[in-house]
Amino acid sequence: MHQKIRRLSSALPLLLVISCNSGQPTDETVQSVPKKSSIETEVSVQHLDSADVLVTRHKVWVNNSLAREIINMDTIPALGDTLVTVEQNGGTVEQTAKKDYEFYITVQ
Repeated sequence: MHQKIRRLSSALPLLLVISCNSGQPTDETVQSVPKKSSIETEVSVQHLDSADVLVTRHKVWVNNSLAREIINMDTIPALGDTLVTVEQNGGTVEQTAKKDYEFYITVQ
């Protein structure tokens, strides 16, 4: 039990850095994860025609080796389309794109 808590608490600083930003959405990616004893988590959404798929990947690192990889996939409602402005050939064009979910991570 204490080992599980120790493993989770070793990932806590990393998750806090990712989840605690200035309130502005960012697309920052962690360049390296300490692999002695950590859990690396990636959350993403894949857009399908009428639904989205929430994909959660956990990599459990122990003594610099990947001990286990856990992947969960769940179907969630699609949010529909939105107009986005895209730069194209030196100008801007409005195109439709799938709406994206916002991610909020709580670590306890």
